Amino acid sequence: MGKLHDSIKPAHKEFIEKQHIFFVATAPLSAEGRINLSPKGLDCFKVLSEQKVAYMDLISSGNETSAHTRENGRITIMFCSFEGAPNILRLYGKGFAVLPDTDEWKEYSPHFKIYPSTRQIIVADIDLVQTSCGFGVPLYDFIGDRDIHFEWAEKKGADGLYDYIQQNNLKSLDGLPTDLGLKEA
Repeated sequence: MGKLHDSIKPAHKEFIEKQHIFFVATAPLSAEGRINLSPKGLDCFKVLSEQKVAYMDLISSGNETSAHTRENGRITIMFCSFEGAPNILRLYGKGFAVLPDTDEWKEYSPHFKIYPSTRQIIVADIDLVQTSCGFGVPLYDFIGDRDIHFEWAEKKGADGLYDYIQQNNLKSLDGLPTDLGLKEA
């Protein structure tokens, strides 16, 4: 089961800040609904307090996290070490999307480098932290971040990004509305 904690401790925060990748899992309430698991990179994750974290979310092929957290809030964020000592850290909590042009955006966006392709910030109130061994996680060397997303977004331009969101980011795979879909409605 690993060790359970009721908040993010300084050692947890230090571990999180050293990782180059994390994974976000959400799911709809429906038993037939699809569970989503997304890898995230870049320097986009921030520990805001012992109970609150946030990450900057770029436009991508889907928007399951927004739809699922809108429906039920449940979110799990996992970090695992691919270099150095083995470790897995999971953050469990309730998440929500923060959209541009809102008062919450003014509160959270200063924590991040905002890009033209930033679609939202996902914030999570954490109620459980779990650490476990990670003995089975392989060792990998970090080479660097990819620039492909930013090249793609630049080619699309503002109008193209807006159109892409309209076509791909307003509903989940199971038809649940995202916060973006409600904003555009």
